[in-house]
Amino acid sequence: MSRAVCPGSFDPVTHGHLDIIGRAALLFDEVVVAIGVNPSKSRLFGPEERVDMLTRAVRDLPNVRVEGFTGLVTDFCVEHDVQAIVKGLRSSSDFDYELPMAHMNSALTGVQTVFVPTATGQSFVSSSLVKEVASFGGDVAQFVPDFVLEALTQRLAERG
Repeated sequence: MSRAVCPGSFDPVTHGHLDIIGRAALLFDEVVVAIGVNPSKSRLFGPEERVDMLTRAVRDLPNVRVEGFTGLVTDFCVEHDVQAIVKGLRSSSDFDYELPMAHMNSALTGVQTVFVPTATGQSFVSSSLVKEVASFGGDVAQFVPDFVLEALTQRLAERG
């Protein structure tokens, strides 16, 4: 069985993330969406909230499951018998950032990285940009699932 991991913080999950996860699900027998938990970083949504949102977002993909993790993604790969890491690339700067990590991950464990270009209409979308635009009252409905938009709007209102 071929197994891949799509790691990330997913704070919040966007349609761009879901596009990459969906395409990975076509390439591998099983895809694990691994949500990184870094206690030193401040996130808009907590780990459990992000796991819940992703689980809901991928519920129609039978070969995809969602888990949280701490530490190195390579350790997660070894523990879960994962052969590949799938990363979405929006631009050449993403490639410049991801390539050294792909080499390091391969050197550490032999796990290969598969780069998937984002869909043209999603190439400028990031969780950070979605949060920033939404925090100023901008309409980000086209970039996130409806239930994520609702949670995002509520969380930003709570934070004032």
